[in-house]
Amino acid sequence: MTVVDWLLDGDPAIRWQVMRDLLDAPADAVAAERARVATEGWGARLLALRDPDGQWAGGACFPASGWDGEGGQPWTATLPTLVMLRDLGLDPGSPAARETGALVRENCRWEHAGQRFFDGEVEACINGRTVAVGAWLGEDVDGIVQRLLDEQLDDGGWNCWTEYGPTRSSFDSTVNVLEGLLAHERATGADTAAARYRGEGYLLERSLFRRRSTGEVVSPGYLSFSFPPYWHHDVLRALDHLRDAGGPPDPRLTEALELVRGKQQPDGTWLFEDPHPGAVHLPLEDGDGRPSRWNTLRALRVLRWAGN
Repeated sequence: MTVVDWLLDGDPAIRWQVMRDLLDAPADAVAAERARVATEGWGARLLALRDPDGQWAGGACFPASGWDGEGGQPWTATLPTLVMLRDLGLDPGSPAARETGALVRENCRWEHAGQRFFDGEVEACINGRTVAVGAWLGEDVDGIVQRLLDEQLDDGGWNCWTEYGPTRSSFDSTVNVLEGLLAHERATGADTAAARYRGEGYLLERSLFRRRSTGEVVSPGYLSFSFPPYWHHDVLRALDHLRDAGGPPDPRLTEALELVRGKQQPDGTWLFEDPHPGAVHLPLEDGDGRPSRWNTLRALRVLRWAGN
């Protein structure tokens, strides 16, 4: 069995992206496979866990039952679940997606201060993901986008603690905002590319994982590939965003691409590394240190984009 065969033996969420990104399958075949996300596998299981009011676990960013700060942040509330459904590729035109968007708009409020879900809250890493979800579901998130544009820092990136006065950006905050801006541009035609390019430049100037001042690795976690990433930055996530944004790979990505190549196993796969702790609805991989379909898919399409 080839690596691609192994990927195609996985969930519909994996299969349709392999067909699109690695096999250049006809668009109608890709769409047909993508439609299965709503009715089979991971996508169907997540949709079945939705509350009648359109939320998951009764909360926006955190479950209604709360979190005591122990054991890692729970990933079962509405925002992380919607981000996962978007990553799985749930068709935004499907009845399930349309109904979910309407219910979340009506019923979901942020824990921060009771803001309506698609009005966003104050943290850039939350607002960036909300913009991506809103763009995917066809919701109006223009107000969040303007807030993010106003909060862009002089170094080009973003920081979740902007309201407290930091002047230096965060890799984690920045990658979340970049993904949201790109999704919003594509959904609405909004002219935010200049701000996005500045944010991408912030990451590129640091080779996606180094301090600009010293060249040191900012965090060992940036070199580990986990899926879903939730709010966390890592090299593969950033590379996959830049691939998705289009254009040729920047020369400053050489070291990051070598990191990805170096993690490929003898059997052609990439491993699941250091999953982010916290309660989940369902596992998407076989466990830490085991071959990962998500990482293998993302690494292969990044390297294909890079010409390998």
